[in-house]
Amino acid sequence: MKRLLFFLILNSSFFLSGVAATPEPAGAAATGQYRNLFKEYLGKSDAEIAARVQGAWQQLFAGDPNAEALYYPVPGGMAYVPDINNHDVRSEGLSYGMMIAVQMDQREHFNALWKFARHYMYYDAGPLRGYFAWHTAYDGRRLSAGPAPDGEAWFVMALFFASHRWGDGEGIFAYSTEAQALLRTMLHKDQEPGRGAITPMFDRVEKQIVFTPHPPGSTFTDPSYHLPAFTALWARWAADPADRAFLAEVTQVSRGLFKKAAHPRTGLMPDYSAFDGSPRTMPWGNHDEFRYDAWRTLGNPALDWSWWQADPWQVEQSNRVLTFLASHGAQLPDRFKIDGTPVSTDYNTEGLMAQAAVAALAADRPIGQPWVQYLWDMPMPKGRQRYYDGLLTMLALLQVSGNYRIYGPVNP
Repeated sequence: MKRLLFFLILNSSFFLSGVAATPEPAGAAATGQYRNLFKEYLGKSDAEIAARVQGAWQQLFAGDPNAEALYYPVPGGMAYVPDINNHDVRSEGLSYGMMIAVQMDQREHFNALWKFARHYMYYDAGPLRGYFAWHTAYDGRRLSAGPAPDGEAWFVMALFFASHRWGDGEGIFAYSTEAQALLRTMLHKDQEPGRGAITPMFDRVEKQIVFTPHPPGSTFTDPSYHLPAFTALWARWAADPADRAFLAEVTQVSRGLFKKAAHPRTGLMPDYSAFDGSPRTMPWGNHDEFRYDAWRTLGNPALDWSWWQADPWQVEQSNRVLTFLASHGAQLPDRFKIDGTPVSTDYNTEGLMAQAAVAALAADRPIGQPWVQYLWDMPMPKGRQRYYDGLLTMLALLQVSGNYRIYGPVNP
């Protein structure tokens, strides 16, 4: 039986565990009702929507391995999600794949991806103990030592949902134990002896997720790493009451960071920012611009609004950024300076278009509906660039169709 958490009693001891008792708005976290914009805006039937989502799943997880698939089984009951273009495996992709699997009720796929991550990426000793290498070769050889905190964040959320939907297994498949241990390491790495320069993944003073848990990345953030929809749940589910209180603050700070990072006219956010939201310049990559990471800053505030409805600014923001993007007509560049100056001649890239459709969850209908239509009509990405575009598109299909849901404890 599916164990979908419906928060029907807003002031229950579970819902407010470790958090001050304040009224909760009526987002999906409170009502259990998830908007389906394909039905609401486009009039699609349940059968049509199920076929659309299932078809995307089949392509990514069972399609042509040379042009379509992003799921590759390997010996030992494992599987990986490759970044085809860069010829590596990333914690980002594995964690996205796990989230897609738990939302699609595909435990075997979930376990295979988690086993690959735990076997090849996880550090069980040394200064990085408890973290994951951010990328490996297809055969599991680590290509870089450093972790990427967005991968860990999505691992935690996917593991919590898996525990609540399917129940815990044994060893590394005791999902809740793994989620709690990883979350605690992310918050308390500074308390470990012998950690060297390795830091927590959340700055304790700024109460923000960092770009990397070591200098210089520990001194700034990435707005697309901010996931208040997730941390609001961790603020209820973390084992330690002190951690729950801290994560409640993190959630509010993340909502505030979006406001600081978004350009007041375009709504665009940079790839990297200082903790005050100002664009962070780097010696490489023009990451003070709206680039690939920042595509996710369209969807993250809107998902937060969809689940929690805690910050009406997220509606204004979604209207603002979608209006700006729509002003480019049929050819939308996929990268900009945050003031809106295009810096790309690549147009209508699937991942960006998919995230724009997710922003429709918070936008007014006249502004959001064209993007929902575009997502419905858009084929699933294929070919060399299918990794990031394909994962963001699959996630968008789940989110926009109301099939991206909170799974919480059966007996809180």
